[in-house]
Amino acid sequence: MLKKVLLAVAALLAVLAVVIATRPGQFRVERSAVVAAPPERVYARIADLHAWEGWSPWAKLDPKMKTTYGGPDGQVGATYHWLGDDKVGEGRMTLTELLPFRRVTVRLEFLKPFAATNQTVFELAPDAAGTRVTWSMSGENGALGKLFTLFMDMDKTVGGDFEKGLAALKAQAEAAAP
Repeated sequence: MLKKVLLAVAALLAVLAVVIATRPGQFRVERSAVVAAPPERVYARIADLHAWEGWSPWAKLDPKMKTTYGGPDGQVGATYHWLGDDKVGEGRMTLTELLPFRRVTVRLEFLKPFAATNQTVFELAPDAAGTRVTWSMSGENGALGKLFTLFMDMDKTVGGDFEKGLAALKAQAEAAAP
């Protein structure tokens, strides 16, 4: 009897391993919004990591979260490190590319509870109503990431946060004096 149970468990683990191996190795999440403000006003809120606390969907999840900044503000190499509760974990963002009024690229490192490194990009493009902001995040799914995709839809989970963040960014940029 024990032998049959062990064989059944081994078979289930083998099937699970095959299913996990067939999951996508990469992911990409993207959302856009049109902001009734010029690109320079929107860009200023993205390129300055200090400004993120005003519109980031994660900044308000843990009011006791500790944040530290490093490097030259608003320039390549500027960093934002956070350490919070279970909802936000620990991580670091580093500005890696700045094309004024057009693009901000960020290296996003999650340190806890799970280590992961992703690329986040904000593209700004002229729009008849102001500026179209496209926020994307892409990265690699390791074995653990592939396992999570069986139970969690990354696009829905992170995409919803992007939508909240873009709405808050839009409200701030539109409310700011020209």
